[in-house]
Amino acid sequence: MRVWLNGKLVDRSQAKLTVFDHGTLYGDGVFEGIRAYGGKVFQCPAHIERLFASAKYIRLAIPYTKQELTQAVGDTLEANGVTDGYVRLVVTRGEGTLGLSPFKCTSPSVFIIADQIALYPDEMYEDGMAVIIAKTIRTSARMLRPSVKSLNYLNNILAKIEAVDAGVAEAIMLNEQGNVAECTGDNIFIAAGGKLVTPPLTADILGGITRRVVIELARRLGIETIERDIRPADIYAADECFLTGTAAEVIAVTKVGDRLIGDGAVGPITRKLLDSFRAFIRSGEDL
Repeated sequence: MRVWLNGKLVDRSQAKLTVFDHGTLYGDGVFEGIRAYGGKVFQCPAHIERLFASAKYIRLAIPYTKQELTQAVGDTLEANGVTDGYVRLVVTRGEGTLGLSPFKCTSPSVFIIADQIALYPDEMYEDGMAVIIAKTIRTSARMLRPSVKSLNYLNNILAKIEAVDAGVAEAIMLNEQGNVAECTGDNIFIAAGGKLVTPPLTADILGGITRRVVIELARRLGIETIERDIRPADIYAADECFLTGTAAEVIAVTKVGDRLIGDGAVGPITRKLLDSFRAFIRSGEDL
């Protein structure tokens, strides 16, 4: 494997950061997870824009232009012979002291990994997945703006541990108000009465890029999508439920805790949107 590190492609064994990097010491940095399909980077401009927006919010100056990072993503995929796979693009604060101050860090570190990813097994896309509602709540916007995709994922990891302990693959996280926010790594939708409902950005969610694509695909299919607060009871009463994310794509939720969603099978709207999403990927279209 070849890793792009601070402007150079190096062997995996040489892709190293100092232990004094604030990304290691404090989770001080930002990242993007990006997919490639058929040699084309999926929604690359949107991912790069979000990376720069996240970095700006935490006052982290990325030492490369958007164009340079776009090229670096392509170079990393090519160097590893990856045409269909996953890219992790990371910017850390760089080497600093043991103190918290980010202004004592010398220069940001940037690295890009291109590899394969299979977040969920194929059978889950056919049969749906079971999830739980986590006791760990989503980090509030009063603490950290949810639009910032930072390296500090401990909040999500604690909820993921709850899912693993429960023997399921994912956990739904609620916000401070007790409304549904998102899962540990994916956005969430429900279908009821032929309409889609998904939590709004104000529900302490990350504005997912796949989420945005699915909302547009639903519009094209004539499926009305409403962004509003969702309570756990709304999920239990829904006809369908599904998750969206860069790695997950579109995957049905058929059980929450001990309750089946709808008839416990992947519903027609979810299947239609998954098929539409896969067709959109093959088309190579950008939104």
